[in-house]
Amino acid sequence: MNLKKRKLGGSDLEVYPFAFGGNVFGWTADENTSFELLEQYTELGFNFIDTADVYSAWAPGNKGGESETILGKWIHQKKNRDQLIISTKVGAEINATHKGLKKEYILAEVEESLKRLQTDYIDLYFTHYDDTSVEIEEVLETYQKLIEQGKVRFIGTSNMSPERIEASMQISKQNNLPSYTVLQPEFNLYDRKNYEKNYEPIVEKYGLGVMSYFSLASGFLTGKYKSKADAEKSKRGSDFIKKYINDRGLKIVKALEEVAAKNTATSAQVALAWLIQHPTITAPIASASQLGQLDILKSVELNLSTDDLSYLNKASEY
Repeated sequence: MNLKKRKLGGSDLEVYPFAFGGNVFGWTADENTSFELLEQYTELGFNFIDTADVYSAWAPGNKGGESETILGKWIHQKKNRDQLIISTKVGAEINATHKGLKKEYILAEVEESLKRLQTDYIDLYFTHYDDTSVEIEEVLETYQKLIEQGKVRFIGTSNMSPERIEASMQISKQNNLPSYTVLQPEFNLYDRKNYEKNYEPIVEKYGLGVMSYFSLASGFLTGKYKSKADAEKSKRGSDFIKKYINDRGLKIVKALEEVAAKNTATSAQVALAWLIQHPTITAPIASASQLGQLDILKSVELNLSTDDLSYLNKASEY
């Protein structure tokens, strides 16, 4: 690839503008398939993989930690930890006793993640969901301890209100504590308003790196789902997709198809290229459950014209 790597916010982590979403490992991709996907992804030169302690506790028969476990086995087998940038998360509700951001919980949970990932450090550790019952200072002081111990390199935040992010940034500064360098928000061609109105100003103010999740709107932006009946066929949950099947959603899908035809690309590649070319986005997160879906990686080399971008922006106006 002739691509330039991008810095993740104020960290010294450098990545190509794509993060592989590890939520599928142990859910829609079994261990063998996950290994094959990781193999092909890294063979193409990519190095950034995103997971979480909770992945994929929601799947029948799973209890959480499956994704980290599979990724850890693969890393151990390949002996390539130093070539990768791994992000994982803490704070989501795994079960009634495993959730939140209390100091003791984070310290225990990071050890579990390290064990599953078969590594002694995490490049980027996210507050996955906020826990407003815990003081911001306590959370940041806990992260400081982990950074001092060399177990975590940088921290990020996801699913936190703009007000709490702002407060966290101020407290970091006032108390000389680690500050969030990366934001992981929901953002795609359909779900634009919340990020652009409420989060982008904070991103610009603090120079945060941004990794968007639901980058393909749960698969809707691939163009596969144009009716409620189509959505019923989705393995990843029809409820996620049904909310997009309306006039605006179908208008976006049509625009994607037109831009894709013009660029000899797929709708998914165009939707991701739109994100990659968005000024504040460092790397969209997207996943694949089978090898054939890895053609989404071509999005990083797809250069949409100004006309293409403005056409997509107009079609997705809110």
